Amino acid sequence: MGLGRRIYNIWRGFISIFVSDLEKKNPEIAYENAIESMIVKHNSLKSAVGSLLKNRTRFEQQIAQHRQDLERITSEIQAAVASNDDEIALMLIEQEDQTKMQLAQTEEDLKQAADDAEAAKSSLRELEQEINKLKRERDRVLAQIEDAEARKMVQNQLDGFSIDDEMKALDNVREYAAQVRAEVQVSDELKGDSVEGRLAKVRAQAGKMKAQDRLAELKAKQGQA
Repeated sequence: MGLGRRIYNIWRGFISIFVSDLEKKNPEIAYENAIESMIVKHNSLKSAVGSLLKNRTRFEQQIAQHRQDLERITSEIQAAVASNDDEIALMLIEQEDQTKMQLAQTEEDLKQAADDAEAAKSSLRELEQEINKLKRERDRVLAQIEDAEARKMVQNQLDGFSIDDEMKALDNVREYAAQVRAEVQVSDELKGDSVEGRLAKVRAQAGKMKAQDRLAELKAKQGQA
């Protein structure tokens, strides 16, 4: 099963998280649960990759040993032939054939282990990318949710917000203020045209004239002195 299919199955398992009321009210919980689960799988896969790399190293060591054995056996065969010891030579030739078979099998095992390790490392990198992608999605979606909730709150406030009554009350105050000013103005004008108004003006003028006469009298006395 490819990594893409496995991740798809993971997401199918996480879908149910998003439908509960708890996660709708706390969407960050759903993302944290999903990210945490993927991190656990990442750690498990990382451990498996480590085992594959260890196997690859073991096969490489076995191949090196088989080649050393072949080199030694070849030298021993030559020595046995040189000494005309056919029995030992035949036995060493059999060992050589067995060692060659073991070498071929181990080289095949190494190739498989190397391929498995590379595939696992590729899957590990893809899973790391998916985790980082999910983290970025978490940050983006949570920001979108926060923005949408703020806009919704503003809309709710505006929908329930009406200043008609308050504006009517202000209009009444403005109208009353204009009426009072008009009444005072009329009253002032009427007072100015009435007998009492004219008498008040005459008295004010007389007082002013009296003050001027008093000032002139004081100045005249100072001149005589």
